[in-house]
Amino acid sequence: MNEQLYKVSANPHVRDKVTTHSIMLDVIIALLPATLFGFYNFGLSAVITTVICIATCVIAEYAWQHFMGKPVTINDMSAALTGLLLALNLPADVPFWIPILGGLFAIIVVKQVFGGLGQNFMNPALGARCFLLLSFTGRMTTFTYDAVTTATPLATLKTGGAVDVMKMFVGTIPGTIGETSVIALVIGGIYLVAKKIISPRIPVTYIVTFAVFILLFGGHGLDLNFLAAHLCGGGLMLGAIYMATDYVTSPITPKGQIVFGIVLGILTGVFRIFGASAEGVSYAIIISNLLVPLIEKVTLPTAFGMEKKGGKK
Repeated sequence: MNEQLYKVSANPHVRDKVTTHSIMLDVIIALLPATLFGFYNFGLSAVITTVICIATCVIAEYAWQHFMGKPVTINDMSAALTGLLLALNLPADVPFWIPILGGLFAIIVVKQVFGGLGQNFMNPALGARCFLLLSFTGRMTTFTYDAVTTATPLATLKTGGAVDVMKMFVGTIPGTIGETSVIALVIGGIYLVAKKIISPRIPVTYIVTFAVFILLFGGHGLDLNFLAAHLCGGGLMLGAIYMATDYVTSPITPKGQIVFGIVLGILTGVFRIFGASAEGVSYAIIISNLLVPLIEKVTLPTAFGMEKKGGKK
C-alpha cells in the first residue's frame, strides 16, 4: 500500500483551490491582450520569436529535470510563462538563436541551478533579458517598425526629440513585442487584480514613485506630456504589472511591498534620467530583487506577544 506523509497543524485550516498551475495560467491569460497586439503590431516575426521562446523554456525545463532525476514540473505552466515573458521583452525580429539562448539561460541558469520554482532569486525572464542585453547590446536595442529601423520613443525623448504620446498609449510604435501597448497591458493588469492574483500595491507604488521622480528630476518641470511619454514608454507597465509582482522575487509583507515599489520607482528614474540608456526597468527590478531579503527583514511585523529588543510588546 502506498503511504503518503502529511503535515498536520493546528486549526484553523485554509481551503483554497488556487494552485501554481492556475496562477500561471491566469497570468498567461492576462498577457494575451499584449501578446496578440504584439503579433498584430510586428507581424509573423513576433509569432515565431514567441513560439521559440516558449518551446525552448518548456523543453529546457523538461530536459534538466529529467536528466537530473527530479520530478518534471512543466505542467505547472511556470516554464511556459517564463518563455512568454521573455518573448515579450525581445525585439520581434531578433535572430532565432537569441530567444533560444535566452530561454536556456532563464530556465537553467536563473531558475533550475538555484533549485527550481520558488528558489530563484531574480525573475528568470528578466535575468535572461539582461544577460542578452549585456551580451548582444546592438541586436537587442535595434528595432524595426513598418520595415524601417528606427529608435524607440524613449530613445527619441532621451535625445530631446518629440514623441506622439497617443501612439505610445495605443502601442503603434517600435519596441519589444509586449511592451508597446499600455491599453493591452492595463487590461491584463485589471484582470489579475480582479482575480486577486496580484495586489495593486507594488505596481501603483512603483508607477507613482517613478512619476514623482520624473517631475522632480526630469528637467521638464510639470510638463505632463513629458511625464506621460515616460509612463507609456519602454517596459514600465510590463515590468510594474507582470514582473515586479512575481511572488518568488518580491516581498510578502504589505509594508515591504510599498518599500519595494518605492525602490523600483527611484532606480528606474535614475537609470532613465541619469543613465546612458533610455530604458532601465529590467535592471531596476533585478537590483530590487536582490534587496528583497533586506526589505523583508526590516518590514517584517512583530508577532503578537513578542517583544522587540529595547521595546515593549
